[in-house]
Amino acid sequence: MKIAVIGAGAWGTALANLLAQNNHRVTLWAHNAARADEIRETGRNERYLPGIDLSSALEAEANLQKAVSGADCAVIALPSKAFREVTAQLADFAGIAVSVTKGIEFESGLTMSGILRETMPRAIPAALSGPTLAAEVARGFPAAIVAAADQESTARQVQDAFHRPNFRVYTCNDLPGVELGGALKNVIAIAAGMCDGLGFGDNSKAALVTRAIAEIRRLGVVCGARTETFSGLSGLGDLMVTCFSRLSRNHTFGERIGRGEKVETLMESAITIAEGYPTARSAHRLAQKMNVETPIIEEVYATLYENKPIRQALQELMQRDLKAED
Repeated sequence: MKIAVIGAGAWGTALANLLAQNNHRVTLWAHNAARADEIRETGRNERYLPGIDLSSALEAEANLQKAVSGADCAVIALPSKAFREVTAQLADFAGIAVSVTKGIEFESGLTMSGILRETMPRAIPAALSGPTLAAEVARGFPAAIVAAADQESTARQVQDAFHRPNFRVYTCNDLPGVELGGALKNVIAIAAGMCDGLGFGDNSKAALVTRAIAEIRRLGVVCGARTETFSGLSGLGDLMVTCFSRLSRNHTFGERIGRGEKVETLMESAITIAEGYPTARSAHRLAQKMNVETPIIEEVYATLYENKPIRQALQELMQRDLKAED
């Protein structure tokens, strides 16, 4: 296949490299022309994947239209805040559009595939999501992920494109569930990082993750997802790696807040975006709209956007009315 990967951050670069290793004709689009030049000239993307040699077959391009010209598949690896603006420039694209971005648009409440349906109406939307840290995938460590689409045939095409001996791809036709699991877990990862920043132990984080999957599932089902999806790789699997790994941007973001750093300072100094930050705002609004109880998401939102002290947020979580486990 001829594949365009839109976005030359860590995840986009890692996936573009993997696809090139699978003998696809791959062009990686970077909005920064200097980044595209670096990849072409050195075979590396040192800012996002330092020390990783990229496939010599991988092409880099700073012109978006040239990057997607003639492509059968476009892999969208953009920050969620840029997703609509950039994909709107690809309205004529008629192949498979695979989102690997994990987020929820604040204004509309749409996941990324929902945005694709509006900005790329001729394309067939799909998503790729799961417990896959970019640096580990780039190094060829064994990993598993889920390709999701409304039609099984589309999911299988994505599966075939990405599958490698060390990169196992499963299929799923619950596109909302796969996307919501991937987006909402980033909010919880910030909470997990806060726990570590405060010096709490493993009991605390295990309780947090377990109760978080319950509220992610509760909100997801109301939004049209299937319950069982949240027990899979794109739900529980992704939640675990993001909450426990030191390579997780969202965990690191939360941990630094737990240690007393200011949100504004972290956002200004970040090399890569912690997607859980904007998603906390979007998830809070979506839960209110759908009238779904999401106490952990609510407290993360209050901490990030309303300057609520972390210890107060924790205390209010622990002092909620007693109930049966759901």
